[in-house]
Amino acid sequence: MSRAKLFLKRTAIIILSIILLFAVSVFAFIKLAPQFGATPSGEHLEKIKKSEHYQGNQFVNLSETKLEYSLKNMIEVMQEYSNAKKTAPGDVILTHFNDPQPALEDSTFRLTWYGHSAILLELAGKRIFLDPMLGPYAAPVPFFGKRFPNRPEIDLNSIGKLDAVIFSHDHYDHLDYTTIKAIHQDVGHFYVPLGVGSHLRKWGVPAEKITELDWWGNASLDDFTFTATPARHFSGRSIGENNKTLWASWVIKTPVHNIYFSGDGGYDTHFAAIGERLGPFDFAMMECGQYNEHWKLIHMMPEETVQASLDIKTKTMMPIHWGAFTLSPHAWIDPAERVYTAAKKNNLKLITPEIGAGFLFPNDQPQSTWWRQVK
Repeated sequence: MSRAKLFLKRTAIIILSIILLFAVSVFAFIKLAPQFGATPSGEHLEKIKKSEHYQGNQFVNLSETKLEYSLKNMIEVMQEYSNAKKTAPGDVILTHFNDPQPALEDSTFRLTWYGHSAILLELAGKRIFLDPMLGPYAAPVPFFGKRFPNRPEIDLNSIGKLDAVIFSHDHYDHLDYTTIKAIHQDVGHFYVPLGVGSHLRKWGVPAEKITELDWWGNASLDDFTFTATPARHFSGRSIGENNKTLWASWVIKTPVHNIYFSGDGGYDTHFAAIGERLGPFDFAMMECGQYNEHWKLIHMMPEETVQASLDIKTKTMMPIHWGAFTLSPHAWIDPAERVYTAAKKNNLKLITPEIGAGFLFPNDQPQSTWWRQVK
């Protein structure tokens, strides 16, 4: 064999060895790093398989929801990202986490928005946290999905005792390993869609503190009722594990209030069904960011957010799923601007609090356009 051929052969072996080592390292990282959580298995898996929404080896939406992964679409999305402008604030977002919070009154609830879909509800003596993703990045590694700079930042040690935590699904921008490890000992109970409890148990949450629900299933906490309702989305935290756990929206009903939390999802007929079955609602928190035409089946456009609010029969809507991360190539303020315009056209009352600024509902109904003041 000539020297040139021998050199090429050795070079090929080295390259293949590097590729193999890299692949093995990635596989080992996914399997061993705790932030990936755990998928349902054993008796747990057999139990969730009984759901009518579990077909084959995964959960499915009420309407067919296929995501297009063609090379053409992937190239178009990459081009959108490369041409995107102002996808993050040019300056620090001033928050209000350290400000004095208004005192609770009878027949009111206090709401504090932590950015994105993380919301603290305080009502009738209970503290309930919805999708408490409070970590610094919405990804399994710190290279992607970094939170917009806040001042002051979220202090995980200041959250305090929580009666309940509710999760909509297991994506990184909603279910965060760092947050769970920091708060779970101070949480009375977790309410999650089917299968999501597998992650929590992996992270040290006792099984007796977790209630998993299918769509239209409900659970009680004193005189509160939590109902998991349909959403049009998907789930998964690592390669090849999509849709092994369920996703949901939620209804929180008390003797005084009826509240809706959309979680994530595309527009569909389930909103009208929820409105007919469990509405009307005094207050709704509705997804309105990280959208794109390429994935509109699983994330609503802001105009659809307004229509979905009308469908569920809510009197007042607060847009969520924006203001914290860049997970789509749209400008970071576009969700707020578009939903603001659409709500005005449809005579829907919109609530737009600043991050960290608690307010009492229905006494206070902040309608600030604070995002316009950020560089």
